[in-house]
Amino acid sequence: MSKRDPTEEALERLSALKASANDSIVAKELKPYLANRSNLAVAKAAKIAGERGLASLIPEMVSTFQRLMKDPQRLDKRNAALTEIAAALYQMDYREPEVYRIGIRHVQLEGSFGPPVDVAAALRGICAQALVRTTYPQALEEVVSLLVDPEVPARVGAVKALATNGGESGALVLRLKTLLGDDDIEVIAECFSSLLFASRDTSVEFVAKYVDSDDSVVAEAAILALGASRLPKAIDVLKKKWERTVRGQLRKTLLLALATSRNEEALNFLVSLLDLGGIESAADVISALAVHKNSERIRQAVSEAVDRRRERLLIDAFRREFKE
Repeated sequence: MSKRDPTEEALERLSALKASANDSIVAKELKPYLANRSNLAVAKAAKIAGERGLASLIPEMVSTFQRLMKDPQRLDKRNAALTEIAAALYQMDYREPEVYRIGIRHVQLEGSFGPPVDVAAALRGICAQALVRTTYPQALEEVVSLLVDPEVPARVGAVKALATNGGESGALVLRLKTLLGDDDIEVIAECFSSLLFASRDTSVEFVAKYVDSDDSVVAEAAILALGASRLPKAIDVLKKKWERTVRGQLRKTLLLALATSRNEEALNFLVSLLDLGGIESAADVISALAVHKNSERIRQAVSEAVDRRRERLLIDAFRREFKE
């Protein structure tokens, strides 16, 4: 019988270990896996440690991070282990800056079917978020530089870092970044969401300007960010935008944003549209409200509105979206 692949065995054991309820046993068994020759085993062990908050394993993770960084191209293909270790340390609020200082500057180009790919972009983004939690005096300078990183995950990480720990200065930098724009909508969408998280009410007016953008993708990103903020002022912006939006995909995006906001005023507004809106709009409202199909109150309100209108399109939409 041929010997089994040791990496496969390690990954299987780690999968089984996740089910254990005893943190002390898990920590004891994870320790050698953090020094495993397989970077995939190290990555999985670090992920489990982070999810379980096993702070006793921090010294082993820091040591492994430093070991892998001596030759990451050879020791950590795809940057799997380094990224998971940094994420676990960040998750456990580890505040010594050295790991993050190294990680935020790390670039790792690996071969692909086309040009070489930088597999360390996510690592840089995680380290940006972690570094601003430390006492490292140049943390914000490092993070701001990452806003023009060639890779999207790194830029998104920088945006999140400035939002969560950048204070008023960070929020101002994010406004500037939004005004200057970005080649990728994911970064701008994160700017919208992060601004609404960081400065809340004071950012609603700023983000609201983008719901009328000529670029429909930017407008949709702003609309969804306002909905996700669940702020009363943001809901007012979305309702007013609905009133001046005649047709198109943007109307569906507005309905979705209002529905997913879980704001009571927004939900009442949507229910009112079931009676007052056109048939097609009402059908779209039903689809949007389906995210609440487990809510007996919403289900009942939609059912009663459909019964009142007795339109085949609405009946079919309700059956499709709300019936199990």
